[in-house]
Amino acid sequence: MIANNQNPFIAGNWKMFKTIPEAVELVKALKEKSPEFNDAELVVIPPFTALSEVKKVIEGSTIKLGAQNLFWEEQGAFTGEVSAPMLKDAGCQYVTIGHSERRQYFDETDETVNKKIRAALAYELYPIMCLGESLEEREKGKTIDKVESQINSGLEGLGSEEISKIIIAYEPIWAIGTGLTATPAQAEEVHSFIREKLVEKYGKKTASCAIILYGGSAKPDNTYSLLKENNINGALVGGASLKADSFVQIAKEAIKAYKEKK
Repeated sequence: MIANNQNPFIAGNWKMFKTIPEAVELVKALKEKSPEFNDAELVVIPPFTALSEVKKVIEGSTIKLGAQNLFWEEQGAFTGEVSAPMLKDAGCQYVTIGHSERRQYFDETDETVNKKIRAALAYELYPIMCLGESLEEREKGKTIDKVESQINSGLEGLGSEEISKIIIAYEPIWAIGTGLTATPAQAEEVHSFIREKLVEKYGKKTASCAIILYGGSAKPDNTYSLLKENNINGALVGGASLKADSFVQIAKEAIKAYKEKK
């Protein structure tokens, strides 16, 4: 079962960092500290090369494993791609889809995001669907239009049961790797819109249980204020997930915020 939103959901996207020994070292440190964040759902998302070794280390802990991408076909002559059954075989439970870097550098579109989500669900992988606006779109007042378009196209043809297995991560592109962060009010505005859109499309029950993450330069010093907002259920963490201490601190701040807003 996918985690519900009764506990904060913290996912660490390692991007193209960490050799296998480095990945093992990091996740061993996280596992040692795992009793400190039992009230959070924690997911690590290493590069493909480290998935199997990381899985061995986290066995028996509450830490879950995710992958950074997948292709929508089950198998075939698709050199350089990785399929849903391969990720499942490596021990993954989650997979990020449509990350802004995939969209920017590898021509990912809302249509391919939709195909990848379907492929993930077919193999009982929980998609973390990423969406968000550029700085230019925000400055032109197009944030909500962009997010609505990504929701409509990315989730096209999916029903309530399928939507209940999808996590949405709002990542303002202008705040990724720049040191900038959306204010809690800016983030909440978009998160609130996403939930309202899910109510409109799939009903209040499905929408109220949906996990919506913030994914724009989440750090230990901004996690608490972000997760105090009503519709922010966790964080998709980038650079701050590459060190055990900062990632654990984010989890602790998230737990503190959640307990106070219950």
